[in-house]
Amino acid sequence: MLLARLGSATILGLPGSARSPRLSGFDFVLWRVLANLEVTGNDLAALGVGGLLKDIPSRPYPREARQAPERKNGARPRIAALVLAAGQSRRMGVINKLLAEIDGVPMVRRVVDAIASSRATPIVVVTGHEAARVRNALKATSVTFVDNPIFDEGLSSSLVAGIGTLSGDVDGVLVCLGDMPRIKSAHLDRLIDSFDPGEGRGICVPTARGKRGNPVLFGREFFEDLQRLAGDVGARHLIGEHRDLVHEVELDDDAIFVDVDTPSALARINAAKPDHAI
Repeated sequence: MLLARLGSATILGLPGSARSPRLSGFDFVLWRVLANLEVTGNDLAALGVGGLLKDIPSRPYPREARQAPERKNGARPRIAALVLAAGQSRRMGVINKLLAEIDGVPMVRRVVDAIASSRATPIVVVTGHEAARVRNALKATSVTFVDNPIFDEGLSSSLVAGIGTLSGDVDGVLVCLGDMPRIKSAHLDRLIDSFDPGEGRGICVPTARGKRGNPVLFGREFFEDLQRLAGDVGARHLIGEHRDLVHEVELDDDAIFVDVDTPSALARINAAKPDHAI
């Protein structure tokens, strides 16, 4: 953040955090400026209470439990992808939206292809409604299928089924929805690059224009919480309960908001300019 004065005017240079809806140190300064209160160097220094200091050997490790497992040769954390593809698509009528074609490709296949082009591995696809047809649409892909026999109990049952299959060497998981055909590998890799539990970035949420979207990356420390979910609410409440560990990743387009829930939404996305990029 830049704080300067030009004559009687106060100039604020906006930091990247100013684009986020989350409260930040910039807001504390802005409030004072708008209230016509003088902001001095001592005021700014008083805002630095140590929250930005990284753990080092000379200090205790209060966030030690949040750190990803050590990997040899500085290897990156291993991030799995969980594709939720078990729903009944009730709002689509008789159409299974996951099998509907977007630019000539089944929607769920577009999602899986984008993940396969990213650094996420392994890819786990949770099936339920019309499981055989969904598997057939993904028959040429390298994914692991998990059947959710109680998919009609809601989204959380698929999360529980999928998380339970992840191996112990997985450091985090991207929870991906099977009906978001505009998500690209670049979006996913941005989230993976941002993930760092040791730095307080244990949940990575994509944003665009200050609004949060999907998919969301959860660190391993949240796997037990994810397996205790019930109903059709998903994991949104975990983000609210752990705001101090949430890191927002600003993206340049609206792909994180584009899902297909109705026949009209399907018609609109097919009428738009074809998007073959993965």
